[in-house]
Amino acid sequence: MKRVVITGMGVVAPNGVGLPSFTQAIKDGVSGIRHDVQLEKLQFSCQIAGTPEITDDFKRRYFTELELRGFNSTGILYGVIAGMEAWANAGLPIATESAPDWDSGTIFGSGSSGIDKFRESIYKIDDLQTRRLGSTVVAQTMSSGVSAYLGGKLGLGNQVTTNSSACATGTEAILMAYDRIRSGKAKRMLAGSTGDSGPYIWGGFDALRVCSSHYNDRPHEGSRPMSATAGGFVPGSGAGALLLEDLESALARNTTIYGELLGGEVNSGGQRGTGSMTAPNADAVRRCIIEALKNSGVSALEIDAINGHLTATTKDAFEIENWTEALGRRGKDFPFINSLKGMTGHCLSAAGSIESVATVLQLYHGFIFGNSNCVDLHPEIAALIDPSNVPLHTMSVAPQIIAKASFGFGDVNACLIFKKFDNLPYE
Repeated sequence: MKRVVITGMGVVAPNGVGLPSFTQAIKDGVSGIRHDVQLEKLQFSCQIAGTPEITDDFKRRYFTELELRGFNSTGILYGVIAGMEAWANAGLPIATESAPDWDSGTIFGSGSSGIDKFRESIYKIDDLQTRRLGSTVVAQTMSSGVSAYLGGKLGLGNQVTTNSSACATGTEAILMAYDRIRSGKAKRMLAGSTGDSGPYIWGGFDALRVCSSHYNDRPHEGSRPMSATAGGFVPGSGAGALLLEDLESALARNTTIYGELLGGEVNSGGQRGTGSMTAPNADAVRRCIIEALKNSGVSALEIDAINGHLTATTKDAFEIENWTEALGRRGKDFPFINSLKGMTGHCLSAAGSIESVATVLQLYHGFIFGNSNCVDLHPEIAALIDPSNVPLHTMSVAPQIIAKASFGFGDVNACLIFKKFDNLPYE
């Protein structure tokens, strides 16, 4: 079985577009959450959001003028930028026009695609203007649009597909890509996920009253994972991408290796027990973590840090409880834990991939980023783990193994185990 390493990364996040900008942002605790004029105009309860800032000039680095004509799918935009950055970051050439790269593919997830294009299409059809929809409407609105665009731009000849599992989408995509390389069916896979932005994506969550609504005048304070004053999540969007490659190929190319993916697990609670469409089954969450450790060949005591799902809702304490039981560790013995969502908001289908990029950056550069806005740790969490393991600011430590998990609507779970790379043989 092949060892799988990370040789490239790309990111489009609310607090940083591009790997250098994002790396500095998470080290410095920079927030990408801002007031959203459109949400205020539409009288949303939550009028703040984490939306990546991308100029028209920046778009032209990745799309031609012809491609941008009538193009308004933010999910595909974010995914293509992140994916192509990861490819370039890995030092890989783009396949020639005559033949695809048979050894490379992509599994790039999406929650939905082209909502604004759908809305535009509906109005044109209702106004009997079907012929004015344009030639790219299908590509912009099909569920697999992001992987199709990436496959074409990079000339990928291996598996090219899109998965979708709500908030677990990105984490699941990475594990699916890992499995394909591990089994020898591909040398490298571009893995990640993207999430559209805007009111037509976020409106349903606002209607469910699960979004933060008490910090509209203080956007940077609105997302408060693990905090006693957390009042719901802040919607966000973006994309994250990891270039996974078998170790033999990476060494032959003499390329940078950011980290190693040891394995992971995906499962579902079947919406039984404590599980439902919107709530996780505790048994399934714990089982997912335990099986991820087992599949990765590491013990619970070897986990130095956790990058949790932790959305700033009432389920944060429930998640911490599941971690303590799955690892058999609590109090001061519990690993460091952090949530990126204090800086970015909840990027929904893109969350798992953006947060995986942040996880690998911590391993590669040797730091643990702080938990923004968690100045008042929830008492139920403080009763389970020592507050010193929930850092408020970046710590200069050198984690060796970090667990990253995502839990999504539909009672679906995914957990990955990342390791700082060394070329020592497995025992």
